[in-house]
Amino acid sequence: MKSILRSSPVQFILSQIIWAYMALIGRTVRWTIEGVEHMDELWDQPDGLIVASWHSTILMLPTIWTQHLRKKHGDAKTAAILISLSRDGECVARASEQLGLHIVRGSSGNRKKANKNKGGAAAIREVGELLDKGSAVCMTVDGPRGPRQRAGTGSVVLAQRKQAKIITYALACRPSRRLNSWDKFIVPLPFAKGSIVIGEPIDVDRSIPAETIRKQLEDGLNAATERAENLCGGTYIEPAPAKPTKASPTPSDMAAE
Repeated sequence: MKSILRSSPVQFILSQIIWAYMALIGRTVRWTIEGVEHMDELWDQPDGLIVASWHSTILMLPTIWTQHLRKKHGDAKTAAILISLSRDGECVARASEQLGLHIVRGSSGNRKKANKNKGGAAAIREVGELLDKGSAVCMTVDGPRGPRQRAGTGSVVLAQRKQAKIITYALACRPSRRLNSWDKFIVPLPFAKGSIVIGEPIDVDRSIPAETIRKQLEDGLNAATERAENLCGGTYIEPAPAKPTKASPTPSDMAAE
């Protein structure tokens, strides 16, 4: 059954279902947006932009693009999203591409499968090139392995190297379903009440330690997530226990799904 579900024809069908569902959510959910002026200001600037989100909100991530940015700014800045090379990620990648997003494929490596190429280094190179061109790249900064709602250092180091901006992008929806997965994955329901909270840009000057910025990013994104939950009447879930911080990230650590 697992091999059937991951076959190319089934993957294509699933991607069409996910695309239709994403479009349905974007159009039927009643969205409240806070902080969109921060996104608009950065969108008009030539600098690269990293849009930081949590892995649990993947199905809702295209919303700000389809509901606001594409309508107001058009193709002024390429909008991209980093998605894993897994078969599961393939469905989301195809669906997101149909919504007009540029897809970067790759994920951080699995230490238990060290010989399996996850495309992390190649993905980071592509993200770096996009940032050099002034594109905006959405990264789920706790993915693909977690812990839930704990930001990694990779996006921070990448932003410092490329002199890109970082902005937090939190989403919530009620009613919705949460899966029993490591990230408490959210499945929003049509015609629900949704909320988006966009934070102020984070200073990533190279003189500031990456760990300091990482903590600011994590705290800011969690605060925005709690605010988003409050706006739509949802319940905020506390982050999972943090893992010990690494001294320096490897290229594979810098790729998030």
